[in-house]
Amino acid sequence: MENKKELRNWLDAFNLDHPLVIAGPCSAETEEQVLKIAHELKDTDATVFRAGIWKPRTRPGMFEGVGALGLKWLQKAKEETGMLTTTEVANPNHVELALKHDVDILWIGARTTVSPFNIQEIAEALKGTDKTVLIKNPVNPDLALWLGAVERFYTQDVKNLGVIHRGFSTYEKTRYRNNPEWQVAVDLQNEFPDLPLILDPSHIAGRRDIIFDLCQTGLDLNYDGIMVETHYDPDNAWSDAKQQITPSQLVQIMKDLKIRKEEGTAAEFNNKLNTLRTQIDVVDHQLIESLGKRMKIADSIGELKTENNVAILQSKRWNEILGAMILEGEKHNLSEEFILRVFKAIHQESINHQKKISRMEEA
Repeated sequence: MENKKELRNWLDAFNLDHPLVIAGPCSAETEEQVLKIAHELKDTDATVFRAGIWKPRTRPGMFEGVGALGLKWLQKAKEETGMLTTTEVANPNHVELALKHDVDILWIGARTTVSPFNIQEIAEALKGTDKTVLIKNPVNPDLALWLGAVERFYTQDVKNLGVIHRGFSTYEKTRYRNNPEWQVAVDLQNEFPDLPLILDPSHIAGRRDIIFDLCQTGLDLNYDGIMVETHYDPDNAWSDAKQQITPSQLVQIMKDLKIRKEEGTAAEFNNKLNTLRTQIDVVDHQLIESLGKRMKIADSIGELKTENNVAILQSKRWNEILGAMILEGEKHNLSEEFILRVFKAIHQESINHQKKISRMEEA
């Protein structure tokens, strides 16, 4: 698979003056709910109406979707509003049913993307289709696995393809439900700049209050659109209630977003500069998160040393760290002087944390 301008044909055909917006509830719950949300989205920037029909939940006993019955509701929503429709498919049977009900765009969920066996079966079921297929990133940050899934559809003559960035699972608790790991998507863009890239801020966030910030970051990184979970009564949604927004909130988000266009040399320069600056912002936030994690470990070391009456400063250990980091820095074209300044500051902050722990224990 090679990058080609033709990869954008399905997206360019919409002739939009704003990013593609895919919106709708996490799950189709009732016919009334589906139609009500679709009609509230009809006159917004949303082009595609989404709703989960089959829901692969993490644990049994949770709401797992209404099943094929919901496809009739999607079909009716399309007839009444003129919006395109999309839903997740996880096996060839889902594909057959979705095509039977004229679903326009099929998306592949993160849990499915991790399995080349499942992807191959679905790709073969869609061989030669003119439907659009969007592949979400796998649950783990593996770019090769993500692109491998795309290539399996491409080799089955599925030409209308795109990817959805929904973040990556992590055992540690962070401010996100799924860590964005923006660099993975940036690397994908660098390899396939014309493959449409959609942001799923709902699954990255896990909560509605940071949806806007994530959308803005996505647009600053030249994403082509957003997929946002939208419900007229989010708090009472049958699944993922905390991360859904209302249609009116979606309208406000689209009004507030700064959408940059490339028009002429100056605008192109500013757009590229803003993209690079956003990449730096993303890395800076990751640095702060990593430093925070390091200091938590330093706190634990401080507690252990205090309990065992061991001195805070361990010169031998510190010199070992410094030597190792200088060598590691050389691999990344970082000067010894820079590494010394940075790690001396980190070391001093670690000592400060451990001193604080020691004083608290003594008190």
